[in-house]
Amino acid sequence: MDDLFETVRNYLEQAGSNPGFLEFLLLGCCSTIEYVFPPFPGDAVVLLSAFLVGRFGWSLPAVVVSVNAGSAVGLTLDYAFGLWVAKHDARWREKYPRWKRLGASLDRFDVFYQRWGPLCIVLNRFLPAVRAIFFLAAGISRLQYWKVLVLGLLSSVAWNFLLLWVGIAVGHNWEKLRGFLRTYSTVAWIVGGLVVLFLVIRYFRR
Repeated sequence: MDDLFETVRNYLEQAGSNPGFLEFLLLGCCSTIEYVFPPFPGDAVVLLSAFLVGRFGWSLPAVVVSVNAGSAVGLTLDYAFGLWVAKHDARWREKYPRWKRLGASLDRFDVFYQRWGPLCIVLNRFLPAVRAIFFLAAGISRLQYWKVLVLGLLSSVAWNFLLLWVGIAVGHNWEKLRGFLRTYSTVAWIVGGLVVLFLVIRYFRR
């Protein structure tokens, strides 16, 4: 995955101070891929965008539009897949015994997500590697698409602006930017793990 990112980075840096439509399209595609294939380092691409703004003078508005448009496409794909799963759920329960057992868990999860889903979507961009799950779950729970899209974009815009601000503030030091992202990812995973552990303990105690 690092090799793929370095390929993207080298291609974008070759554009220098004269990026064209294809470069901004690539930024958007990278943001989309992160939702479809979570191991792809989408946040690193946003930091790279900030690096390009600071070093080569790329248009900040164009970068913001590109990465957030890509996020909108990606979350829509996840949501649509969740709807597809929900559409086939009843038939799969009749046909596959294992899915029938899983269906009981999905029913309980649906009750939870109807209540807490919007909050999960708002927080999705601040949790690395698991963002796609929130929109898949939104589709399965049949949350209203416009609400999912608006909340997902609000989260995306807030997170991407934070990354861009950090990237521009740090300036041309790419390794320092990567170090910031690694540190944040580690902290986020620890906090997320503690939250999950708390919920599991609470569930079993009840």
